[in-house]
This record gives sequence, structure tokens and C-alpha cells, in this order.
Amino acid sequence: MHAYRAPAWLAGSGAVGGNLQTIWPALFSRAHHGSPIHYQRERWSTPDHDFIDVDWLEPAPSCADQSTAPRPLLVLFHGLEGSSQSHYALAFADWARAQGWRYAVPHFRGCSGEINRAPRAYHSGDYEEVGWMLQQFRARHAAPLVAVGISLGGNALLRWAEESGDEAAGVVRGVVAISSPLDLAAAGHALGRGFNRAVYTRMFLRSMKPRALARLQLHPGLFDRQALLAARNLHEYDNVFTAPLHGFRDTDDYWARASAKPHLARIRVPALVLNAANDPFVPARSLPTLREVGKMVTLWQPAHGGHVGFAAGRWPGHVLTLPQAVGPWLQQHC
Repeated sequence: MHAYRAPAWLAGSGAVGGNLQTIWPALFSRAHHGSPIHYQRERWSTPDHDFIDVDWLEPAPSCADQSTAPRPLLVLFHGLEGSSQSHYALAFADWARAQGWRYAVPHFRGCSGEINRAPRAYHSGDYEEVGWMLQQFRARHAAPLVAVGISLGGNALLRWAEESGDEAAGVVRGVVAISSPLDLAAAGHALGRGFNRAVYTRMFLRSMKPRALARLQLHPGLFDRQALLAARNLHEYDNVFTAPLHGFRDTDDYWARASAKPHLARIRVPALVLNAANDPFVPARSLPTLREVGKMVTLWQPAHGGHVGFAAGRWPGHVLTLPQAVGPWLQQHC
């Protein structure tokens, strides 16, 4: 994957290629082989009397006849406004099914299709929530556990590994962050300009604002409704909603404290960090260099791929190359 090149029918230079390789795979490329992906949902109660919905991959029929030895568990943390039905989640589910692994997608609060009860939602540096989820998986599963985080989920996963230090290795064998905005200010400003603002930011706000307003109905006075409705970019939205609800002074404080990039050298568990250089969400100039990471961190920075795209094959393509490339790294650490 570190040498990934987009297929000729999806190639393009500069921002054009990055946007094509982001949008097309998410909307039109195949995300699994053959039979559809089916999940079983489990609801966990949180310490603050809220809930987390976890979707477990239903065991493939062929797995039922295999050895009773515990199978590795792959946990996937989705991206902003994602879910277990996101194209990348389905692709990793397909890979896990083929390997005979267990697979689970815990939903960040508000992303499972039902509004949560507590005032808090989720954010890019939500390492405490990630840590609580991983501890629940660890308590329920004795076999090797690895975790993959996509975009926002990857940054939050890395922040957990950074804050946990040596203790992380007692929970997971390895972590992977894919297309993650490790410098949140750089990514936030990139999404606030031009085509990105017109397409991606508008798409995010179209789902984020109604969820925030539903939370306001449950908790009157939680934030300024008119200011939220007036928000036209993520900086303004985070200033009204995300930052104050989660203990940050404002957006700039949130983006600075929640970014994983400044702390990558603190990671003490094997970590793979994959970012395409043409990702429209994550400017290439903001990506970490080898001098900025510790010996436990491996960087893959292919020229192509877009934002969680990495499509392959003949038109209309598939997104199975991503888990197929990351999978051997995961297996190596199990």
C-alpha cells in the first residue's frame, strides 16, 4: 500500500485526482465479495449512564466448523459521521470474514442511528472513550486484539496509544490509523476552503447539525442554536458545539490538544499510519516525517489514494485493496 497507484480510469493529477479517488470509491466501488455483510448489534452501558452500540460481524458459516481456538479480534473505529455501513467498514468486515477473525465496529455516540442520552457526543481526540471501548473488548475477548481507526477514528485511536504509553500493549497488539487528520488545524482549514468547503464540509454539516439539534432538544440550553445554524465550516461548528461540550476552550484549543501528530514519538505499541499524499482532507505538508515519530510507528504515504479511497481493479473498482494491504501487517502483530 505504501506504493499504491490509482487505476488508470481513476487517475488524475493534484487535487483532481485526490477528489476523484475520494468520492468515487465511497459512492460506487464494491466493498465486499459475494454475500452481503451482516452484523449483530450489542448495546453497552457507559459509566455516565449512556450507551454505545457495537456491531459484530456475524460468523461466516465456514468458521463454525473450525477449531475452537480463540480467533483474533479486529476492532474498527469509524470516521466522522461514519458507521458500520461505511464502505471502509464493510471492506474490513469482508477481510475479517475471509480470515476467520472476529470483527466489531463500535459506534461513536450518535452515529448508530439513535441519539444518545448524555450531552456529550464524540470528537477527534476522544481517547478516553476509545480507551473505555477497548477495555470492554479486552475483557470480553481473550485472543489477540488489534484496532484500526479511519480518519477521525484513527486520530482518536493514536491519541489513546500516546496517552496510554506502555499500558497500551496490555490491551492491543497493534493499531492502524488510515487517512487520519493528525494535524487537525491543517485539516480543518483545508476543509474550510474552495471545493472542499462546498462539497465535503457541506456534506458533514448536513448530518452533524440535525444530530446536534436533536441533542439540544434533550438538553435545553446546551449550546446556542442560532450560532450552530449559522456555522458554515467546521471551525465555526466546533466552536459552538464540539469544543465547549468536551472541555475545550474553543476550536483552536480543541484542534491543538486533540491532534495526534505532536505526540507520535510517545507510542509504545506497534502502529501503522497510512496517509495518501493527495488526500483532499489532509494536506501532504502536514503529514509526519520519520524524524517526528518513534521507532514503534511505521509510516505509509503513497502518492495516490485520496481520503479513504484506495480503489483498485476494473471500473467501477473495489475498495478491498485497503484491508488486503493492511491485513498482513495486522496478522504479523497477532
